[in-house]
Amino acid sequence: MKINDAVFGVVLLALGIVVLTQVQSFPRIPGQQVGPALFPGVVAAGLAICGALLIASGIRRRAVEPWFRVPDWVGSGQHLVAFAAIIAGVVAYILWADDLGFLLLAPILLFVWFIALKVRALPAAITAIVVTIAIWYAFYRLLRVPLPWGVLKPWAF
Repeated sequence: MKINDAVFGVVLLALGIVVLTQVQSFPRIPGQQVGPALFPGVVAAGLAICGALLIASGIRRRAVEPWFRVPDWVGSGQHLVAFAAIIAGVVAYILWADDLGFLLLAPILLFVWFIALKVRALPAAITAIVVTIAIWYAFYRLLRVPLPWGVLKPWAF
């Protein structure tokens, strides 16, 4: 769905204003020019400015672009199946990741997604396995993110 920039601009502007009002209550640090409100305040001001620019852009283009437009792919059965597979896979990961574990569930989900996106089976299987191992290594080993082991817990290291 294509949404006019003004809609997202309103959201960003509102978020920026809310954060700016909240950081005013952050405590001051005695003897320092910079306090804990500086960084979130700068980010919030940037959000508000970007939101205002998006609102202006969206209003200018409103004459040639509707507020909401449904893309052409919504009428395609293949694309709807792929979209549903991705949503179902995310839900499946949420429900079963702790029980099955990342190393078992991720390649299955990736393989199903690749098949739904019309990738041939052998490249889909190889890519799903390689990508799972790469993601596991990057997150679990390098970044120390605790990925679920599930049934592989006895072999966890």
